[in-house]
Amino acid sequence: MPLILGSNSASGGYNVANSLRFNSASSDNLSRTPSTNGNLKTWTWSTWIKFSKLATNGARQYLFSASDNSTDTAGIYYGAYVDQSLTFESGAISLNLRGSANLFRDVSAWYNIVAVLDTTQATSTNRAKIYVNNTLITSYTSLSNYPSQNADSIINSTGFLHSVGSYYGSNHFFDGYIAETYLIDGQALDPTSFGETDTLTGIWKPKAYTGSFGTNGFYQKYANSAALGTDSSGNGNTYTVNNLTSVDQSKDTCTNNFCTLNAIQNGNGTTVTLSEGNLVSGSGDNKGCSATFGVNRGKWYWEIKTVGSTYAQRVGVSNRANEQDGDASPGTDAANVRSWCGTGTYKNYSASSGSADAGFISTSGAIYAFGLDLDNGTLARYVNGVLINTDTTLPSDNSVTFFPFTFFSTSGLGGWNQAQFNFGSPMYTGGGYADAAGFGNFSYAVPAGYYSLCTKNLANFG
Repeated sequence: MPLILGSNSASGGYNVANSLRFNSASSDNLSRTPSTNGNLKTWTWSTWIKFSKLATNGARQYLFSASDNSTDTAGIYYGAYVDQSLTFESGAISLNLRGSANLFRDVSAWYNIVAVLDTTQATSTNRAKIYVNNTLITSYTSLSNYPSQNADSIINSTGFLHSVGSYYGSNHFFDGYIAETYLIDGQALDPTSFGETDTLTGIWKPKAYTGSFGTNGFYQKYANSAALGTDSSGNGNTYTVNNLTSVDQSKDTCTNNFCTLNAIQNGNGTTVTLSEGNLVSGSGDNKGCSATFGVNRGKWYWEIKTVGSTYAQRVGVSNRANEQDGDASPGTDAANVRSWCGTGTYKNYSASSGSADAGFISTSGAIYAFGLDLDNGTLARYVNGVLINTDTTLPSDNSVTFFPFTFFSTSGLGGWNQAQFNFGSPMYTGGGYADAAGFGNFSYAVPAGYYSLCTKNLANFG
């Protein structure tokens, strides 16, 4: 089955300022039960998605659903019947399109998903459609019957709880980021109502929707951190916020994609435990994980908040090969790894050296930071805004691509049971410090000339 890659965010034009970060372990979701029936035969749902946790067989993640928690469910979900597939189901009208001749497993980029139902169509295959990045899915591993002509769905129906990010607000929770979410009640639209192809890059990108919304239609842009379910369509169809808080509002969007840790990058055979939009790495034994973005030029800054002191953990930079070889101590067989651990020990594996940095202590809640300068071959290390040391031994000839990384071990390193990464859009309250381009929300001032790891900065400074 082919791998379908996401869109890596085109710069310029229409700007999406916010997304909403969903964490399945927190049962995050938005919900609303319509008080009036809308159009039950025709509707369009569109959103932008950045997956965090990949869905496996039996473990579906609902992006949008309507259900009575009994016999009828309609919506779009990820996984369950086939790993990393998309399914469009529509309850009592017996529609189940499993668009799983394709795999959706790119955790580094954004997808635009558009689902369209129009049972008034004479041709059965025109009654239900699902698009990904403006491409109509036409090949399915499994296909139930298309709905009969003029059949009613339960989307837009009273008596059914509608949910963004879950099934019935109580199960099958989504893991990842959602932006630019629309429900258009009463119209069957194609993706060009919500997006367009960038003329320079060929990347599918969002644009402003200018049409009407219908009775139960809504537009969620997640701009109000105090009311994340706000409907910006003018209809007032605001959704109730469940378990999401202001820190779940993110600057990581389909027009400026931020770096995260990589859920599909393995260390020692298994992926390290990740959560909160792949910004938090949990505990484990001999497990490494690198980030989604790698750089070989420019100046880059990121922070890490440490929590607890139970497990040994390293943080630093690595060329990705180190984290994929499954070595029990990533980088010991490689030339380009620089890492710290909670005891303050600094390791430069290219020189097989280890030494303590004065002031680098294992303190829960401390903000550790890196300033990576690949134009001059240096790596500055900070604790709580104070420069501790600068490694001057990195290559400066653009020959090596470096990735932020973390690594766990149960012995010998000292450290924390959690590292909360901040590449510019943190899962905790930042200090409001942006880089020189105006991007990011950091706890401490970004060193002059350094930038956060996001696609707009990579386009200009990478």
